Amino acid sequence: MVTLVDHESLAQPLGKVGAEVTLEEGYASARLVALAHLASLKRALGDLDRVTAWLRVFAMVNTAPGFNETPRVTNGYSDLILALYGAEVGTHARSSIGMMVPLNAPVNCEAEVEIDGQ
Repeated sequence: MVTLVDHESLAQPLGKVGAEVTLEEGYASARLVALAHLASLKRALGDLDRVTAWLRVFAMVNTAPGFNETPRVTNGYSDLILALYGAEVGTHARSSIGMMVPLNAPVNCEAEVEIDGQ
């Protein structure tokens, strides 16, 4: 199992979803986090086909007061993984919470994946 936390790259826009960042921009930001995780996996594993299951995604969404649509933001991450890996490998457990996110990023995610042992 590999646990991923993306702290290395922050794409624009920055800010709270529901204030400076729209729901759509938050969705796109979550998608970019998934792409960053895939790039990290590629560097670590050499081949993304070694991922045999996406187990869990924990999304932390930087929310403005009153914003309660964190699952719709996190769909940006999940939708990309499901499109790339299909339901059999890409379906995962997921949590999506609103909180203050460091560096004012709209979204930060952790993911756990299963890899073949080669």
